[in-house]
Amino acid sequence: MTESTLHHICVAGASGRMGRMLIEAVCKADDCQLSGALDLPSSPAVGMDPAAFLGLSSGVAISANLTTGLNHAQALIDFTRPEGTLAHLQACRTLGVNAVIGTTGFTDAQKQQIADLAQHIAIVMAPNMSVGVNVTLKLLELAAKSLNTGYDIEIIEAHHRHKVDAPSGTALKMGEVIANALGRNLKDCAVYAREGVTGERDPSSIGFATIRGGDIVGDHTVLFAGTGERIEISHKSGSRVSYAEGSLRAVRFLKGRTSGLYDMADVLNLK
Repeated sequence: MTESTLHHICVAGASGRMGRMLIEAVCKADDCQLSGALDLPSSPAVGMDPAAFLGLSSGVAISANLTTGLNHAQALIDFTRPEGTLAHLQACRTLGVNAVIGTTGFTDAQKQQIADLAQHIAIVMAPNMSVGVNVTLKLLELAAKSLNTGYDIEIIEAHHRHKVDAPSGTALKMGEVIANALGRNLKDCAVYAREGVTGERDPSSIGFATIRGGDIVGDHTVLFAGTGERIEISHKSGSRVSYAEGSLRAVRFLKGRTSGLYDMADVLNLK
């Protein structure tokens, strides 16, 4: 690989579980180079080599300074928290750095801020970067269009005990895809909790059930329950490797793009 064909990448949340998985993927990819790493000022990892846990030397240090971390990057990969991601994106706009966002839990107002920033830099944003999950979303769209009457739709998701938002961003995306395929608005038909005497199920609703425990990376199942039969479409993650590999595909997709808001369906040519 020549210097001009390398993808120069900065990873946010460098000392976290996902950050380390991303750093490992970048270091292993022949066409990628780790050019920066970001973490919170309070992190004890600041100042350390982000690849040290792999027994490697990356030539960069983890920094809490956004300009320092992003200065030599062409793209940022960010799986952190909404407030942190938005601050990172503002710096990306200033420095002309594209971004791949796997962060979840954004409010509608925050999503609008990201859309506004995408007029100035190119952004891939998806609640799940896994190639398999995004193919699953396409399957759900096809299933929903065919099973549009006579089937009750429930989305069940499970994640590790440390996850802070619920339902997961992936589960919500599944609900949005299904609702759109049915000509509905998820905000109007989603049911997130059931307790007590709830009455009969509204046939137009899309239900969500959330499980949190242990070290579950991410399991998602959509149940189409009809009379006399059930169809289940599931995706189960055994490792975060799939998220990291999908993120690198998104970085490659952004090469040469200077603005626009994209998702993994764009990256994988599923539209």
